[in-house]
Amino acid sequence: MRFHKAESAFFVFIAVVLAAGVLLLHAYQMLHGVAEATGAVQRAGLIGYMARLLFGAGVLLATALFFGMFFIYPLIRTQVREEGKLRAMTESLSARSQTLEYAALTDGLTGMQNRRFFDDALREYIEEFRKIDKPVGLMVLDLDHFKLVNDTHGHDVGDQVLKAVANCLKDMTRYHDVVARLGGEEFAIVTPNMDDEALTKLAERIRKAVSALTVTAGNVRIKVTTSVGLAVWDRRETAEELYRRADRQLYEAKRLGRNRICA
Repeated sequence: MRFHKAESAFFVFIAVVLAAGVLLLHAYQMLHGVAEATGAVQRAGLIGYMARLLFGAGVLLATALFFGMFFIYPLIRTQVREEGKLRAMTESLSARSQTLEYAALTDGLTGMQNRRFFDDALREYIEEFRKIDKPVGLMVLDLDHFKLVNDTHGHDVGDQVLKAVANCLKDMTRYHDVVARLGGEEFAIVTPNMDDEALTKLAERIRKAVSALTVTAGNVRIKVTTSVGLAVWDRRETAEELYRRADRQLYEAKRLGRNRICA
C-alpha cells in the first residue's frame, strides 16, 4: 500500500519524536546510576553519557520541529488548499448540474415547464392516482391563427403574446397543476383530482381569460383566442392514450370554428 506524502511525513515525525522519547527515558534511568555511583570517575563517566543522551534527544526534537514546520505543515496547507479548490469545484459543478437540469425541463421563452417535464408528470400522476382511484384531467390548448401574428407583426411580438398567455395560464391554475408549453403555440395543463364538470368549467374560464388578453407592441394592440381539447383519464388508458384523446378533441374544436372547448 502506497502512502500519501503527508502520511509518510507524519510517520517520520512520529518516529523521530519516539526516538527522542526513548533517549530521554534512558537518560532518566541513568539518573539512578549517577546517584548510586561511588567513585568520581564513574560519576563523571555517567554524567558525560547522560549529557550525550540529552544532546541526542535535543537534536532529535529539533529535527522533528524543523521537519514539522518546513515539510509537514506545508504539505498540510497544500492539501487544505487542494481540498478547498475541489470543494469549490464540486459546488460549482453541482450548481451547474442543477441549472442544466432546470433548463432541460423548462421552456426558455415562457419559463413554464416544457414537453419533457409534461410527459413525465402526466405518467407519474396517472401511476399515483391509479392507486387511489381518483381522476386526472388533461387540457390541451392551441392559439388560433397564431401564424398570422408572427407573419404580420414579427416573431418578437409573437413571443410577447406567448409569454402573456403563459402567465395567464399560470395565474388561472392551482399550484399542483402542471402547466407546460408543448412547443410553438401549443400548451397543456394536467389537472389532478378534477372530473369532467370541473375541468370544463376551468377550461371555459381559461378560454375567456385568454380571449380577454391584450398585448401591446408599439402602436399595435393584439388579441388572440384559443381552442381547447379536454379529456379525463378513464382509469385504463396510458398517459400517451390520454394525451392523444385530448389532442383529438383539440382538433375537433379547431374544425368546429376555433375559440371553443371540445370534450
